[in-house]
Amino acid sequence: MSSIRFLFLHKQLADWRRLVSKCLLILTCLFFISMPPALAGINDDSFDGNVFVVYAGNGSLVPSKETLAQTLAKHKPAMLAFYVDDSRDCKKYAITISRVQEFYGRAAEIIPVDVDAIEPNKTDDRTQPGYYYSGAVPQVVVFDQSGQVILNKQGQVPFEEIDDRFREVFDLLPRSESVELKRRAFNEFSSELAK
Repeated sequence: MSSIRFLFLHKQLADWRRLVSKCLLILTCLFFISMPPALAGINDDSFDGNVFVVYAGNGSLVPSKETLAQTLAKHKPAMLAFYVDDSRDCKKYAITISRVQEFYGRAAEIIPVDVDAIEPNKTDDRTQPGYYYSGAVPQVVVFDQSGQVILNKQGQVPFEEIDDRFREVFDLLPRSESVELKRRAFNEFSSELAK
């Protein structure tokens, strides 16, 4: 009699385990179905990674190769780009900073500065990025070879305005007198390599 009862209880326990497993599976599926497809995006102020890597596809900007102090000591032109990773304006502006690096990155130092890393006390040291930070992002500061600030603006400064300043620094023709700077298409680049 006890073995029949044991088999009966064992069958009930197995049925109970299957029922619990099915319920857990259903709850898990409902959880994943009800989740939004993305928790952050370019049009919100949520963090979803470094803005240059995620939105400009350019991980070479961060960390910068040189500090502002090193760049100024070498009498090399520079651009500070103040940003935060959880700002929709900075997310949208990341491609412009990447484009500046594309055209001037070999001759000038492009230095992205995460505002969250700046110490709260404003410094009196002109070789530190915090000296130039005005409290808003994005912000761009362009230096000539002598370390003089030739552009300091907040907001999404157009590429053309930064380009004009660098053209002055490098003594290039104004945009109206020169060929428009354009990105190379992949096919144009690869066809030149084939020659």
